Amino acid sequence: MQDVFPNELSLWQKRGAVLLDVRSPEEFASGHIPGSRNLPLEQLLEALDTLKSPVVTICATGSRAGLAAEVLGYEGLEVGKLVGGIQGYAAQGYPLERAPRQATPPEEAPCS
Repeated sequence: MQDVFPNELSLWQKRGAVLLDVRSPEEFASGHIPGSRNLPLEQLLEALDTLKSPVVTICATGSRAGLAAEVLGYEGLEVGKLVGGIQGYAAQGYPLERAPRQATPPEEAPCS
């Protein structure tokens, strides 16, 4: 497993790396790196056969990404972990994508 700093992420992307965000779908929707794929950590083992090298694991601060990177490395994949996670990435001024908010239906006016 290699440490990947935010300024190195584009180099990994140019090599075809999968940016694997292992946070929950709700966390992912609140802000994620453009082009990243969401695969919650608890579903990682079920999806191992869908992943290929290289992979960069991502989470909020780096701890879940570290666990995911260890598993993927053990499986023989070339893997890096984003140092500082999404928080560190955003703190350095890199943009995040957010999922569009679901429109909530207007409340119906009571009948009188």
